Amino acid sequence: VVSMVMVAVGVYARLLKHAEAAMACLAVDPAILLVVVGVLIFLITFCGCVGSLRENICLLQTFSACLTVVFLLQLAAGVLGFVFSDKARGKVSEIINGAIVHYRDDLDLQNLIDFGQKEFSCCGGVSYKDWSQNMYFNCTAANPSRERCSVPFSCCLRDASEAVINTMCGQGMQAMGYLEASAFIYTNGCIDKLVNWIHSNLFLLGGIALGLAVPQLVGILLAQILINQIRDQIKLQLYNQQHQADPWY
Repeated sequence: VVSMVMVAVGVYARLLKHAEAAMACLAVDPAILLVVVGVLIFLITFCGCVGSLRENICLLQTFSACLTVVFLLQLAAGVLGFVFSDKARGKVSEIINGAIVHYRDDLDLQNLIDFGQKEFSCCGGVSYKDWSQNMYFNCTAANPSRERCSVPFSCCLRDASEAVINTMCGQGMQAMGYLEASAFIYTNGCIDKLVNWIHSNLFLLGGIALGLAVPQLVGILLAQILINQIRDQIKLQLYNQQHQADPWY
Protein backbone atom coordinates (compact mmCIF):
# COMPACT_ATOMS: atom_id res chain seq x y z
CA VAL A 1 0.00 0.00 0.00
CA VAL A 2 2.82 2.39 0.90
CA SER A 3 4.63 1.65 -2.37
CA MET A 4 1.48 2.29 -4.41
CA VAL A 5 1.00 5.63 -2.64
CA MET A 6 4.63 6.54 -3.42
CA VAL A 7 4.15 5.71 -7.11
CA ALA A 8 0.88 7.67 -7.27
CA VAL A 9 2.46 10.75 -5.65
CA GLY A 10 5.50 10.51 -7.93
CA VAL A 11 3.41 10.17 -11.11
CA TYR A 12 1.12 13.02 -10.04
CA ALA A 13 4.10 15.30 -9.32
CA ARG A 14 5.68 14.35 -12.64
CA LEU A 15 2.53 15.07 -14.66
CA LEU A 16 2.18 18.51 -13.07
CA LYS A 17 5.55 19.63 -14.37
CA HIS A 18 6.18 21.34 -17.65
CA ALA A 19 7.43 18.74 -20.13
CA GLU A 20 10.58 20.59 -21.29
CA ALA A 21 11.58 21.58 -17.76
CA ALA A 22 11.04 18.05 -16.51
CA MET A 23 13.18 16.49 -19.24
CA ALA A 24 15.97 19.01 -18.65
CA CYS A 25 16.64 17.64 -15.14
CA LEU A 26 15.49 14.04 -15.48
CA ALA A 27 18.49 12.66 -13.60
CA VAL A 28 17.84 14.77 -10.49
CA ASP A 29 14.04 14.66 -10.50
CA PRO A 30 12.71 13.66 -7.04
CA ALA A 31 9.41 12.54 -8.64
CA ILE A 32 11.22 9.98 -10.83
CA LEU A 33 13.16 8.73 -7.80
CA LEU A 34 9.90 8.33 -5.88
CA VAL A 35 8.31 6.35 -8.72
CA VAL A 36 11.33 4.04 -9.17
CA VAL A 37 11.64 3.30 -5.44
CA GLY A 38 7.86 2.75 -5.17
CA VAL A 39 7.82 0.29 -8.09
CA LEU A 40 10.76 -1.69 -6.69
CA ILE A 41 9.19 -1.87 -3.22
CA PHE A 42 5.86 -2.95 -4.72
CA LEU A 43 7.43 -5.76 -6.79
CA ILE A 44 9.43 -7.09 -3.83
CA THR A 45 6.57 -6.94 -1.33
CA PHE A 46 4.13 -8.37 -3.89
CA CYS A 47 6.34 -11.44 -4.31
CA GLY A 48 6.60 -11.88 -0.54
CA CYS A 49 2.91 -11.33 0.18
CA VAL A 50 1.45 -13.45 -2.65
CA GLY A 51 4.17 -16.06 -2.27
CA SER A 52 3.37 -16.60 1.41
CA LEU A 53 -0.40 -16.58 0.90
CA ARG A 54 -0.28 -19.02 -2.03
CA GLU A 55 2.71 -20.92 -0.66
CA ASN A 56 4.49 -20.39 -3.96
CA ILE A 57 8.14 -21.37 -3.71
CA CYS A 58 9.15 -19.42 -6.84
CA LEU A 59 7.75 -16.12 -5.54
CA LEU A 60 9.21 -16.67 -2.09
CA GLN A 61 12.63 -17.39 -3.58
CA THR A 62 12.36 -14.20 -5.67
CA PHE A 63 11.39 -12.24 -2.55
CA SER A 64 14.30 -13.67 -0.57
CA ALA A 65 16.79 -13.10 -3.41
CA CYS A 66 15.66 -9.47 -3.88
CA LEU A 67 15.97 -8.73 -0.17
CA THR A 68 19.43 -10.32 -0.16
CA VAL A 69 20.55 -8.19 -3.12
CA VAL A 70 19.18 -5.00 -1.53
CA PHE A 71 20.89 -5.81 1.77
CA LEU A 72 24.23 -6.54 0.06
CA LEU A 73 23.98 -3.32 -2.00
CA GLN A 74 23.33 -1.29 1.16
CA LEU A 75 26.26 -2.98 2.89
CA ALA A 76 28.56 -2.41 -0.10
CA ALA A 77 27.49 1.24 -0.39
CA GLY A 78 28.25 1.81 3.30
CA VAL A 79 31.66 0.13 3.10
CA LEU A 80 32.67 1.83 -0.16
CA GLY A 81 31.44 5.21 1.11
CA PHE A 82 33.63 4.80 4.21
CA VAL A 83 36.71 3.45 2.40
CA PHE A 84 36.52 5.78 -0.59
CA SER A 85 35.28 8.84 1.26
CA ASP A 86 37.09 11.24 -1.09
CA LYS A 87 35.41 9.75 -4.17
CA ALA A 88 32.06 9.74 -2.36
CA ARG A 89 32.58 13.41 -1.53
CA GLY A 90 33.33 14.11 -5.19
CA LYS A 91 30.15 12.30 -6.27
CA VAL A 92 28.07 14.27 -3.76
CA SER A 93 29.67 17.48 -5.06
CA GLU A 94 28.79 16.48 -8.62
CA ILE A 95 25.14 15.83 -7.65
CA ILE A 96 24.86 19.15 -5.80
CA ASN A 97 26.38 21.08 -8.70
CA GLY A 98 23.95 19.40 -11.10
CA ALA A 99 21.08 20.36 -8.84
CA ILE A 100 22.30 23.97 -8.73
CA VAL A 101 22.36 24.12 -12.54
CA HIS A 102 18.71 22.98 -12.74
CA TYR A 103 17.49 24.95 -9.71
CA ARG A 104 14.92 27.00 -11.64
CA ASP A 105 13.86 24.13 -13.94
CA ASP A 106 12.11 21.97 -11.37
CA LEU A 107 9.94 23.25 -8.52
CA ASP A 108 10.38 20.03 -6.46
CA LEU A 109 14.15 20.23 -6.82
CA GLN A 110 14.06 23.92 -5.93
CA ASN A 111 12.11 23.24 -2.74
CA LEU A 112 14.48 20.40 -1.85
CA ILE A 113 17.56 22.62 -2.24
CA ASP A 114 15.97 25.46 -0.28
CA PHE A 115 15.06 23.04 2.51
CA GLY A 116 18.62 21.67 2.65
CA GLN A 117 20.25 25.10 2.69
CA LYS A 118 17.96 26.33 5.46
CA GLU A 119 18.35 23.18 7.59
CA PHE A 120 22.15 23.02 7.28
CA SER A 121 22.65 26.81 7.27
CA CYS A 122 24.72 26.67 4.10
CA CYS A 123 24.80 28.03 0.57
CA GLY A 124 25.95 26.27 -2.61
CA GLY A 125 28.25 23.25 -2.83
CA VAL A 126 31.67 24.48 -1.70
CA SER A 127 30.69 28.13 -1.23
CA TYR A 128 27.95 30.61 -2.08
CA LYS A 129 29.78 31.49 -5.31
CA ASP A 130 28.84 28.07 -6.73
CA TRP A 131 25.47 29.60 -7.60
CA SER A 132 27.21 31.27 -10.52
CA GLN A 133 26.88 27.89 -12.28
CA ASN A 134 23.15 28.58 -12.63
CA MET A 135 22.25 30.56 -15.75
CA TYR A 136 19.99 32.92 -13.79
CA PHE A 137 22.46 33.60 -10.96
CA ASN A 138 25.57 33.66 -13.17
CA CYS A 139 27.79 36.58 -12.19
CA THR A 140 29.29 37.39 -15.59
CA ALA A 141 28.69 40.81 -17.10
CA ALA A 142 27.02 39.22 -20.16
CA ASN A 143 24.21 37.72 -18.08
CA PRO A 144 21.01 39.76 -18.69
CA SER A 145 19.09 38.15 -15.80
CA ARG A 146 17.73 40.38 -13.05
CA GLU A 147 19.06 37.76 -10.58
CA ARG A 148 22.66 38.15 -11.80
CA CYS A 149 25.21 37.67 -8.98
CA SER A 150 22.41 36.74 -6.56
CA VAL A 151 21.78 33.62 -4.43
CA PRO A 152 18.46 31.99 -3.41
CA PHE A 153 16.65 33.42 -0.39
CA SER A 154 17.31 30.14 1.48
CA CYS A 155 20.97 31.24 1.77
CA CYS A 156 20.03 34.33 3.78
CA LEU A 157 20.53 34.63 7.51
CA ARG A 158 17.14 34.27 9.15
CA ASP A 159 15.68 37.00 11.30
CA ALA A 160 13.15 35.67 13.80
CA SER A 161 11.45 39.06 13.98
CA GLU A 162 10.54 39.02 10.27
CA ALA A 163 6.94 37.93 9.74
CA VAL A 164 7.34 37.79 5.94
CA ILE A 165 10.37 36.23 4.22
CA ASN A 166 12.29 38.63 1.99
CA THR A 167 12.84 36.54 -1.15
CA MET A 168 15.16 39.20 -2.61
CA CYS A 169 17.59 39.17 0.32
CA GLY A 170 20.25 37.36 -1.72
CA GLN A 171 20.41 40.05 -4.42
CA GLY A 172 23.99 40.79 -5.56
CA MET A 173 25.65 38.70 -2.83
CA GLN A 174 28.08 36.92 -5.18
CA ALA A 175 29.64 40.28 -6.04
CA MET A 176 30.62 40.71 -2.38
CA GLY A 177 33.60 39.18 -0.62
CA TYR A 178 33.26 36.40 1.96
CA LEU A 179 33.55 38.69 4.96
CA GLU A 180 31.11 41.26 3.60
CA ALA A 181 28.58 38.67 2.40
CA SER A 182 28.71 36.74 5.69
CA ALA A 183 26.76 39.56 7.34
CA PHE A 184 23.77 38.75 5.13
CA ILE A 185 24.01 35.11 3.96
CA TYR A 186 25.56 31.75 4.81
CA THR A 187 28.87 31.66 2.95
CA ASN A 188 29.90 28.09 3.80
CA GLY A 189 29.05 25.34 1.32
CA CYS A 190 26.63 22.51 2.01
CA ILE A 191 29.16 19.73 1.32
CA ASP A 192 31.29 20.52 4.38
CA LYS A 193 28.16 21.04 6.48
CA LEU A 194 26.79 17.67 5.36
CA VAL A 195 30.08 15.89 6.11
CA ASN A 196 30.25 17.47 9.57
CA TRP A 197 26.64 16.48 10.24
CA ILE A 198 27.38 12.87 9.26
CA HIS A 199 30.43 12.76 11.54
CA SER A 200 28.37 14.20 14.41
CA ASN A 201 25.50 11.74 13.95
CA LEU A 202 27.29 8.46 13.27
CA PHE A 203 25.38 6.66 16.03
CA LEU A 204 22.06 7.92 14.67
CA LEU A 205 22.94 6.84 11.13
CA GLY A 206 24.17 3.50 12.42
CA GLY A 207 20.87 3.01 14.26
CA ILE A 208 18.91 3.85 11.10
CA ALA A 209 21.03 1.43 9.05
CA LEU A 210 20.49 -1.29 11.66
CA GLY A 211 16.76 -0.54 11.71
CA LEU A 212 16.66 -1.06 7.93
CA ALA A 213 18.86 -4.16 7.96
CA VAL A 214 17.09 -6.12 10.72
CA PRO A 215 13.66 -6.34 8.96
CA GLN A 216 15.41 -7.37 5.75
CA LEU A 217 17.35 -10.16 7.48
CA VAL A 218 14.20 -11.29 9.32
CA GLY A 219 12.31 -11.33 6.01
CA ILE A 220 15.02 -13.42 4.35
CA LEU A 221 15.09 -15.86 7.29
CA LEU A 222 11.29 -16.24 7.46
CA ALA A 223 11.06 -16.71 3.69
CA GLN A 224 13.66 -19.51 3.80
CA ILE A 225 11.89 -21.17 6.75
CA LEU A 226 8.56 -21.08 4.88
CA ILE A 227 10.20 -22.46 1.72
CA ASN A 228 11.63 -25.38 3.69
CA GLN A 229 8.25 -26.06 5.32
CA ILE A 230 6.50 -26.07 1.94
CA ARG A 231 9.09 -28.48 0.53
CA ASP A 232 8.66 -30.76 3.53
CA GLN A 233 4.89 -30.76 2.98
CA ILE A 234 5.37 -31.63 -0.70
CA LYS A 235 7.69 -34.52 0.20
CA LEU A 236 5.18 -35.77 2.78
CA GLN A 237 2.33 -35.66 0.26
CA LEU A 238 4.40 -37.56 -2.33
CA TYR A 239 5.35 -40.12 0.29
CA ASN A 240 1.68 -40.62 1.28
CA GLN A 241 0.63 -40.93 -2.36
CA GLN A 242 3.24 -43.59 -3.03
CA HIS A 243 2.26 -45.64 0.01
CA GLN A 244 -1.48 -45.28 -0.66
CA ALA A 245 -0.90 -47.10 -3.95
CA ASP A 246 0.71 -49.99 -2.04
CA PRO A 247 -1.90 -52.81 -1.53
CA TRP A 248 -0.29 -53.65 1.85
CA TYR A 249 -0.65 -50.04 3.09
